[in-house]
Amino acid sequence: MAHLKGNKASDILEQTEKHIRELESLKKKLKSTEEKLERTEQSLKDYRSSDFSAPKGKRTKSRKTDYVRFIIPDVHGCKMHKPAVAAMLGDLESLKPKEIVIMGDFLDCGGFLAQHHTLGYVEQSTYKFDEDVAAGNDLLDKIQEAAPGAEIHFLEGNHEARIEKYCVTNALRNGAPDVSVEAEHLRMLYGTEHVLHLSDRSIQLYRQGKYYHDLGLPSTIKLGKCHFVHGISTAVNAAKVHAERFGGNVVFAHSHRADSYHIRTISAGVIGAWNPGCLCELQELYMHQNPSNWSHGYGLQLVKSDGDFLHINVPIRDGKSHFVGITEKLR
Repeated sequence: MAHLKGNKASDILEQTEKHIRELESLKKKLKSTEEKLERTEQSLKDYRSSDFSAPKGKRTKSRKTDYVRFIIPDVHGCKMHKPAVAAMLGDLESLKPKEIVIMGDFLDCGGFLAQHHTLGYVEQSTYKFDEDVAAGNDLLDKIQEAAPGAEIHFLEGNHEARIEKYCVTNALRNGAPDVSVEAEHLRMLYGTEHVLHLSDRSIQLYRQGKYYHDLGLPSTIKLGKCHFVHGISTAVNAAKVHAERFGGNVVFAHSHRADSYHIRTISAGVIGAWNPGCLCELQELYMHQNPSNWSHGYGLQLVKSDGDFLHINVPIRDGKSHFVGITEKLR
């Protein structure tokens, strides 16, 4: 009986000691949890009281955009897609850009000027150059009405370049004693800057046959930290081609489809190439039954005073752009 009582007391003592150890362990865990809670509360206080603005003396002048640069891709004169152009003009009027870059192929210069396209359809034979010019002048009027005072840069595209090629070809064909004089005389009659009255409009033309801004490619310009060219490739990966060949930021047109590509370079850091699409018809007769993958849109750059910028390809679908409406809702 005494032996049984001793075992029972020993069990009680063992159980008591076990509970004490568990209690000590719980106390340690509680203390650790309290310490973590204190650190968390202090971190929360620090977060709430922190000033996340840039240190004095290092703060940028302003976070707002210094000015807007508006980019108009291929329109193709009388071949323009009127609903897409109307949507572009609506955004242009709302955004009031400081600069406008017309990326070339503003005129179509088809028909007899399109010597590399064989005319194979009756519809193509009805083309009239004066209608193309009239459409171009009407659109330039609307662009300048929508954005009065904007500085406009006009890059000559491969379609406008057809005019000068036509002038030179005919001067050679006619056996003129001085081909350059005869060709220039014809160009003074039919050249892009003359038929669109660009001088009277104070619009700068960059011809395909001339170099600008000390760049090694004709009809190419650089505004701030971005190059602008009508286009050097229509490949599936055209944006990649442009970024790698330019080695710097570049906006191009020519391929009629929205495209972009970014690459990190050792000397220039991260650079990009962008094509905003086009504003012309999306299925031309010369493509026959080969469906195009063209798309409507325009380009927009929010430019800082140091030339840095944010580029946005703004799509236009079914004749509608939602860009301005969305930005107004976000204000």
